[in-house]
Amino acid sequence: MSVIQVSTPYLVFLGAVSNPLDAKTGRGLVDWRPEQCIGQLRYPGCRVDLGLPDMSPAEAVAAGAKSLVIGIAPTGGQLDRAWLDTLAEALNEGLDLVAGMHTRLASVFELATRAQALGRRLVDVRVPPPGIPVASGRRRSGRRVLMVGTDCCVGKKYSALALHRALEAAGRPATFRATGQTGILIAGSGIPMDAVVSDFLSGAAEALSPDNDAGHWDVIEGQGSLFHPAYAAVTLGLIHGSQPDALVLCHEHGRTQIDEYPGYPIPPLAECIDTYLRAARLTNPDVRFVGVSLNTAALTPAARADALAAVTAETGLPCVDPMAGGLAAIVERLP
Repeated sequence: MSVIQVSTPYLVFLGAVSNPLDAKTGRGLVDWRPEQCIGQLRYPGCRVDLGLPDMSPAEAVAAGAKSLVIGIAPTGGQLDRAWLDTLAEALNEGLDLVAGMHTRLASVFELATRAQALGRRLVDVRVPPPGIPVASGRRRSGRRVLMVGTDCCVGKKYSALALHRALEAAGRPATFRATGQTGILIAGSGIPMDAVVSDFLSGAAEALSPDNDAGHWDVIEGQGSLFHPAYAAVTLGLIHGSQPDALVLCHEHGRTQIDEYPGYPIPPLAECIDTYLRAARLTNPDVRFVGVSLNTAALTPAARADALAAVTAETGLPCVDPMAGGLAAIVERLP
């Protein structure tokens, strides 16, 4: 598993992003590593505000920043060439560049030559480690709980981080296992599953969650969704390789179709649960769901309580919002 060496703190670059879901890398860093985030850099018209001071690269360096991290995770993960002047300016001012894009910073000639001339680092997080094997299918010691979703950007990463924190608070041995660029930046290590060649996806998941003590829980960040027309393959490979003992279904209240894919409705939650169980039983016949994590950020406290109760009645599982009320009901179901 790769360990990411990044110089902190960060200036978080948001460009002109308009969809808040595309700013999930920046938002994740601010929510889970706020001490590492000094400021944000936004273009005119940017519709996302992380609550950080707006800064230029020079202002960020003066405030102590060491790296500019691209806080955007757009569909397809491509680097927008309209950003190049800003990224070059950041290098000139003394910042390293950090990105979790499919486009590697080091592959962009203008950035690579400038970084080399200035002695700056280009850190590409979305690069899998070498030597990942084909999956063996061997059952491993220790226990694993995997977050799975009805769609992308419904709270899988936040649920995993919150569950890991809750297990540690309860004195339970646990490790957060990052599977995407934002989680890797938060944890400092992990494997970017969506950048692994498909034949080796399940092998990467096995490597991410190796043998461990019998009472230890690996809390594995999920990726994509089995119901997503573009990213279901990544989800399936992660399920088979992680061999989860327990699953947590993650869903955003009120979302009825796959984001940005009209015509692809999200199935009823009970159907989602059944589909995930049938997929996961290939490599762990004893897998079971232990709860539902519901993103209720848009609801009032009273409406939240009603929504959680309705999902519990629909699924027969404890339903919680990990960011508003905790995860005790799910922790209790992890032996």
